[in-house]
Amino acid sequence: MIETYMQSISPAVQALIAGVFTWGLTAVGASLVLFVRNVNEKLLDVALGFAAGVMIAASFWSLLEPAIEMSQNLNIPSWIPPATGFLIGALFLRLIDVILPHLHLQAPINEAEGIKTSFRRTTLLVLAVTLHNIPEGLAIGVSFGAHGADPQAVSILSSLMLAFGIGIQNIPEGFAISMPLRSEGLSRKKSFFIGQLSGLVEPVFALIGVLMLEIMHNLLPYALGFAAGAMIFVTVEELIPESQRNGNSDVATAGLIIGFTLMMILDVAFK
Repeated sequence: MIETYMQSISPAVQALIAGVFTWGLTAVGASLVLFVRNVNEKLLDVALGFAAGVMIAASFWSLLEPAIEMSQNLNIPSWIPPATGFLIGALFLRLIDVILPHLHLQAPINEAEGIKTSFRRTTLLVLAVTLHNIPEGLAIGVSFGAHGADPQAVSILSSLMLAFGIGIQNIPEGFAISMPLRSEGLSRKKSFFIGQLSGLVEPVFALIGVLMLEIMHNLLPYALGFAAGAMIFVTVEELIPESQRNGNSDVATAGLIIGFTLMMILDVAFK
């Protein structure tokens, strides 16, 4: 039923709905701060590892694999478009990482990255999660845009599973940002509000991603590679290190394996 409805609307509206869905699940995770007093560090690290596993799996099965398939119809080696897009996507996120002031979860204030500012710790924490959500939104938009341009290469179910997988990992992500805000002294309601607000960039960048593809239709496999490169950069630069910061490497790695396996199953089984 959902598949039929999504097929009947434009890729831009599809991407917007999917982006709002993932934002909503960020809010679900952030709402846990209203009920939970203390966060279990092991549980948080498992959740961060799980999110990393979902991101890695989605980068290949939902983005790079269809990019490779599309490239086989071009008059160049099939690895060039996805590889080029992947490197540009990673470089793009690296530039944002250098410019945007932010602070990774559980890091001391003196480890803030980006341009030096006088922003408070809470603002820097939110900006870090916002940085993480940019490639997720782009990936959703690019996937639905790719389906609109080439339904044979990217099915609507594949795009839906990508949004679903990102949404699932947004639950622990919303929790992971709202709880530190609470520990910084903010009220429960304010911690929830700011935590869910960090996910607002996903529907925005989902729209940007799909509109980007409508303008650059011939660059479809490059765009898919770009989204994958951006997601992998954030995963390796942010999620994995944060999941290992407290010494819970074994359970964090188990979370990554579970997240990767779940996303792989979703994408392959419903393709």
